[in-house]
Amino acid sequence: MVTEVKFYNEVEDDKLKFAVIISRTQGKWVFCKHKDRDTYEAPGGHREPGEAILVTAMRELQEETGAIDFELKPVCVYSVSNKRVTGEQIGEEFFGMLCYAEIQTFEKELHSEIDSIWITKHLPDNWTYPSIQPELIKKVKQLGYF
Repeated sequence: MVTEVKFYNEVEDDKLKFAVIISRTQGKWVFCKHKDRDTYEAPGGHREPGEAILVTAMRELQEETGAIDFELKPVCVYSVSNKRVTGEQIGEEFFGMLCYAEIQTFEKELHSEIDSIWITKHLPDNWTYPSIQPELIKKVKQLGYF
């Protein structure tokens, strides 16, 4: 099975179920470590019913990193699906909004399921979603956000 990540300019709003925020502060990456995992991930999460997708992105960024002062920009829509080696899609294609944030200030403590944030010059080796999040970072970089 292969995980496929695709990018779109837009899709119908009701298809957007997630927001992922590629985040930086002072020229460094900002990643999250969930309390139940030993891996790192970009901040993000599920959209609440009736919530605007950019509100989801802001809420998740604040909850998962403690960001107080930040600039958030929508980048594009992304999708994730699983395929057999033959290319046949397995299951549903899931859509999310990819965003980019420059964070200026953080709260002193986190109040979520996130154990800690990691501010670093280097990308992690131990990703929570190794076939997805590096592709999202490549797209944000390719489009010139940093």
